Amino acid sequence: MAADGTQELDIARIRAETPGIGGPVHLLACGSALMPQPVVDAVIGHTRLEAEHGGYEAAAMQAEALEAVYASVARLVGAQPREIALLENATVAWCHAFYALPLRRGVRILTCEAEYAANYVALLQRAKREDLRIEVVPSDASGALDVAALEAMIDGDVGLIAITWVPTNGGLVNPAAAVGAVARRHGVPYLLDACQAAGQLPIDVGAIGCDFLSATGRKFLRGPRGTGFLYVAGRWLERLEPAMIDHFGAPWVARDRYALRPDARRFETWENAYALRAGLGAAVDYAEAIGIVRIAARIGQLAERCRALLAAVPGVTVRDLGPAPCGIVSFTVEGAEPAAVVARMAEAGFVIGASDPASTRLDSERRGLPVMLRIAPHVYNTEDEIAGAVAALARSI
Repeated sequence: MAADGTQELDIARIRAETPGIGGPVHLLACGSALMPQPVVDAVIGHTRLEAEHGGYEAAAMQAEALEAVYASVARLVGAQPREIALLENATVAWCHAFYALPLRRGVRILTCEAEYAANYVALLQRAKREDLRIEVVPSDASGALDVAALEAMIDGDVGLIAITWVPTNGGLVNPAAAVGAVARRHGVPYLLDACQAAGQLPIDVGAIGCDFLSATGRKFLRGPRGTGFLYVAGRWLERLEPAMIDHFGAPWVARDRYALRPDARRFETWENAYALRAGLGAAVDYAEAIGIVRIAARIGQLAERCRALLAAVPGVTVRDLGPAPCGIVSFTVEGAEPAAVVARMAEAGFVIGASDPASTRLDSERRGLPVMLRIAPHVYNTEDEIAGAVAALARSI
């Protein structure tokens, strides 16, 4: 039994069930984590059915399992299956909610300094088209969104709060539930980007208080690329019309009329990558079988070990923010070209990454950050791998 009362993880089994173990040490879960064998089996198994029977026929044969993916994702975030749409990625999911939300001209959109580039350019586009105003909530002394400042910025002209829960770099975990409390208190719609949180942190949309939540499958959930999902709170389902529809989300019921589906699948289209959906369902089920709380604790322990070791390397500066940083460890190396460091680490057998300032421009400009290096361990990594990576980094600079 672990110190927090949870059951100890069987790391040996998890590693044995991860085909990528034995190759380069993968420390970039914030980019695209290593899939476990059940996910690989689900994707290949469905693809094989398509090859042997045809795509339509394979989907029909696996209809019950494919339908169960909605229930799996719903359990993951504490929602109902009718509140879940399965989509190609987190950006598509986020944009579906954002562009469907009616906003009157001149309203204010409140966002955070850690907002992700894909979201912010969408804010800019809609602001330009519809004469909306984007305002950035300042950060507190720890670097997290300042909830008191957010509260002070709320008035009758605020039409949306849209923030990133865990940014692509910086280790930050924004106070998502505290933001939700403010949003509910003032009746402001709340769109939460959980792309880096899903699979890394427990999610309960009811406790968070968000109206919409977007996430990906490929990062800490360990699903295949090309998968994502959108949560839409039930109270919004009949109020939103997607910016784009087809006859799946909006059946053509008469010559001059369509009828939107009553559930979140109104945001989906008829054609989908069913093999990838099968993989997403397997990834969610695999994570739940281990336990998201236990996964979160393990990732946090490895990340903290990594930060401590990096801080002892001359010339390395850890750049993480927040009172309780997550599993994304961001750092810079004085006088070193980040791309060259990534390449040298790859030669040494360690996969790490880099993050351009443009991906989180507001935070990067505020802190004067260059390109940052990223290490993001997952549950399948070990303390020895973390130590080996930091030792290899020290030798390479």
